[in-house]
Amino acid sequence: MSTAFPPATGKQPGYRRDQVDAFLDRARASYEQGAGPGTVTSTEIRRTAFGLKRKGYSARYVDAAMDRLEEVFFERERRTRLAEIGEERWWAEVQQLLSEVRGRIERPPGRRFRRRGLFASGYRRSQVDAFLERVRAMLAGSETLTTAEVRGVVFHTQWRGYNEDQVDALLDAVIEMLLSTR
Repeated sequence: MSTAFPPATGKQPGYRRDQVDAFLDRARASYEQGAGPGTVTSTEIRRTAFGLKRKGYSARYVDAAMDRLEEVFFERERRTRLAEIGEERWWAEVQQLLSEVRGRIERPPGRRFRRRGLFASGYRRSQVDAFLERVRAMLAGSETLTTAEVRGVVFHTQWRGYNEDQVDALLDAVIEMLLSTR
């Protein structure tokens, strides 16, 4: 597959071209063939990471393309799921997801996730809590939040910070919720 991604500029590393091209070839084949074994999913697209290399593809452009690709695959998965279970059950699943996100957000700041062990670092609690306040405001209708903002959030680390896997799972749930309610 020939892509039109510009290369990273200057000394900035970019994504490895071979990895990006291979993944996009696989995604295209999955989309054309439909569901089946080894099919690329929107979740896989969201979790895909590429190695860095000098003169690789510009991360900004690849990330934007991956965001759009995830949305296309999610919409296709949503339509398939709606056909399988019906609209009423679909919305019940979205409500369950919303309930889980709200349950985590309603916990007191500093106690929303498991903390890492004494000698381990995790996401900085204050940064995660501040971002979750934005999610809370979005759910209350007083702020807007895009999937790109959720995907692009970066947290620094601290000793005994929040467990990264739990935070990442919640961010995935927020993205899924945003995509589901478009």
